[in-house]
Amino acid sequence: MFEISVERSFAAGHALRGYKGKCENVHGHNYKVRVTLTGADLDSTGLLCDFVEVKRMVDAIIERLDHRFINEIPPFDELNPSAENLARYFHQQLALGLREKPPAVPVRIGEVQVWETDSTRATYRE
Repeated sequence: MFEISVERSFAAGHALRGYKGKCENVHGHNYKVRVTLTGADLDSTGLLCDFVEVKRMVDAIIERLDHRFINEIPPFDELNPSAENLARYFHQQLALGLREKPPAVPVRIGEVQVWETDSTRATYRE
């Protein structure tokens, strides 16, 4: 089994609805996102999936969130913008991108990790 990962970052603000504590107030993070893809085979050039394509897909998702107030962006206008929900959102959006433009060999999303700080992160696996 092969595995590749891409890390990207963005800055955004949010507030956790229904949370009792500081995080219910508007605040921001310098988020880091790591996407890991897995697969059993490599393409004819020896790649599981081109890093350039994975970065392009992740950057397209980040573009919707970067330097924005996440609570105003669907689905986070209703869904709490926690690190856990952000990790699932990235997973879902990346899955759509992989269906629209599939790589040469079958891949699956192993996991998505979202860091809010250097020491706090959430992971989503399907």
